[in-house]
Amino acid sequence: MEFKELETLVREESESDDKTFDESSTRIQKKIFALSKKRTTQLLKNIGIIPESIRHDSSEEKLFAKATDILLAKTFQDLGLSASVNNERANCADVVVKSKIHKYSMVADAKAFRLSRTAKNQKDFKVKSMIDWRGDHDYSVLVCPFYQYPKNRSQIYGQALDGKVCLLSWEHLVLFLENDVKETKKLSLQKLWNISDELSSKVTVKNKDKNTNFHQDGNLLIQKHVGLKEDVFRRVFELCREVTVKRGKSEIKFWESEIDRINGLTKKQAITELLESMKIRKKISTIQKYIDSLPQEQT
Repeated sequence: MEFKELETLVREESESDDKTFDESSTRIQKKIFALSKKRTTQLLKNIGIIPESIRHDSSEEKLFAKATDILLAKTFQDLGLSASVNNERANCADVVVKSKIHKYSMVADAKAFRLSRTAKNQKDFKVKSMIDWRGDHDYSVLVCPFYQYPKNRSQIYGQALDGKVCLLSWEHLVLFLENDVKETKKLSLQKLWNISDELSSKVTVKNKDKNTNFHQDGNLLIQKHVGLKEDVFRRVFELCREVTVKRGKSEIKFWESEIDRINGLTKKQAITELLESMKIRKKISTIQKYIDSLPQEQT
């Protein structure tokens, strides 16, 4: 499955009137879980970017987010672990992972962002939630596009160190799969998921919010724990950067085509589309339903 095929599948499922969200999620999961490791790796290079063609806060966007969870679980499976997608809708992590050999467990959360959205805050990464969601599990892992993490200082880095949350990226997972990293009796991947604990013992309180804690020192620890050299790291991350640049140009073309389409609309068509995008009628209906539900005045 290529990324465009996944995008089409998500769109078709979101537009299906005869399927529930859970039914559509199950169909997507069957498709992704059946992929070869090579196909999984190809999807990982693109999954961190939400296509601009997907409307914000739409059923399609919610289904795309579920697809990122599913792909994350599939990746952990390719790493030799047991992983499942959590079907709960709130107040829990997206993915639950267990080691079949070394008997540890962890929770993981997947993040994807639009390239057009540059302003992100600590709530977008949900690091504090990851601490709570760990519960009785041994580790918690957040996976986000590498270049979407804050580039300098951010509270999320200090929160991750204090709360023992491992900050990884889709690019890291590409690196692992392309280099056949897999848990065995001799190789436990626990040290990967526990790098925040290792880092916290070396970082001062003054510097705990620095980006370099994870994205420089953390990378050195990952290299050591999985036995990969720095040049291998650089090559994979550069290839992933090139994919991001290519996707970025494609997303720009989408918006340029939208400009051309909108310029060709009649006044009536433009007004209709604006009203639909603002969901004004739906808001009116929601307000009306609310006031209709209020108890009648007691006399």
